Amino acid sequence: MTQKFTVLFDLDGTLVDTAPDLTHAHNHVMKKFGYPTKTLDDLKNAVGKGAKAMMAKYNGKWEWIDEKIKNEMTKEFISFYGKNILRESTLIKGVKEFLIWCKKENISMAVCTNKTEHLAVDLLKKIGIYDFFDYIAGYNTFEYCKPDPRHLITTIEILDGEKNKSIMIGDSETDANAAKAAEIPMILLKYGYTEKNPNEIYHNHLVNDFVGIENILSKYL
Repeated sequence: MTQKFTVLFDLDGTLVDTAPDLTHAHNHVMKKFGYPTKTLDDLKNAVGKGAKAMMAKYNGKWEWIDEKIKNEMTKEFISFYGKNILRESTLIKGVKEFLIWCKKENISMAVCTNKTEHLAVDLLKKIGIYDFFDYIAGYNTFEYCKPDPRHLITTIEILDGEKNKSIMIGDSETDANAAKAAEIPMILLKYGYTEKNPNEIYHNHLVNDFVGIENILSKYL
């Protein structure tokens, strides 16, 4: 039997535009703990790095903040966000159509995200695309996460896939650095949750959204 091709997806900013709801949750925490609120532009470079990074992005250097308070803020963020996970979040253009195409082509699909696993699963279910994926690997699924390449490599192995028949689709340097270290190709979304320009981020293909990505992927099959 021919080995199936594997596509790994980031979640925030790649499959789903979650920034409005993440910003809402972040500012809820800031208000509760007595800090000024922030805009999406202030936070976008931290979104792909997980909940603690979003807290740290605001405060700059965590050594100025008590470890206990940091953990309390992160716990509050996860709790509030979990209850408000799909207020304004929407699928990135072309996602549903691309996932349907991948299923028809018998491609294995998994999500590798720095979102806490249960939140990733919940969001994917509520937004209606969970059933397309064979595996969800979140921030806390393994003892490591992106940009550690093992986040991707272990997921590929779980799917009985191969590195040379896999590709990563993401929107930030966190995804790209993991893909580069794992030695797998990278499709980069141009308008992602990052402060860096696309030419500063490793990628093999640059796209605006998911419309037409099947034309790129077909070359690898």
